[in-house]
Amino acid sequence: MNSAALNFPPELLLRAQGIRVVFFDVDGVLTDGGLHYTEAGETIKRFCTLDGHGLKLLQRAGITPAVITGRDSKPLRLRLAALGIDHVHYGTEDKRPAAEETLQALGLDWGQAAGMGDDWPDLAVMRRCALACAPRNAHEEVKAISHHLTKARGGDGAVRELCDLLLVASGQYAGLLEESTR
Repeated sequence: MNSAALNFPPELLLRAQGIRVVFFDVDGVLTDGGLHYTEAGETIKRFCTLDGHGLKLLQRAGITPAVITGRDSKPLRLRLAALGIDHVHYGTEDKRPAAEETLQALGLDWGQAAGMGDDWPDLAVMRRCALACAPRNAHEEVKAISHHLTKARGGDGAVRELCDLLLVASGQYAGLLEESTR
């Protein structure tokens, strides 16, 4: 097999080692941040399949994806259920207590956590995580505290970039890639 095409800076890989849980925001991270409404007032969201596959790969590698979002909608619930994401906090404006609840439930601490957000409500979680990551189109304050800024925009592969980074750092990327080519 050929070697993997991905390369990350060694200092970033060191920071990403030992991550066991990743906190994700939704709007602006798992989606492009746009809110689309039907005439009936229902919210429509667009999710990236690359991101979804990355979240499934994280789970296979023993890294828990967790979602903390200020919103709640049927499309969001359907998407997260389809991805098998069990640790979800909907309609949560104060995200730090939700993250601490998830850490406690998993028996983990902030040193084993990564966080990906795009705006001010995500800062309290991201500042405490061992690894903070932001999509390219995040707010400047979020970019300023991030250890890694993705090449992709939110909702367009940014989550997958973080998933790939964590898989490489955990030493499981090559094995999962090899499995997919059999």
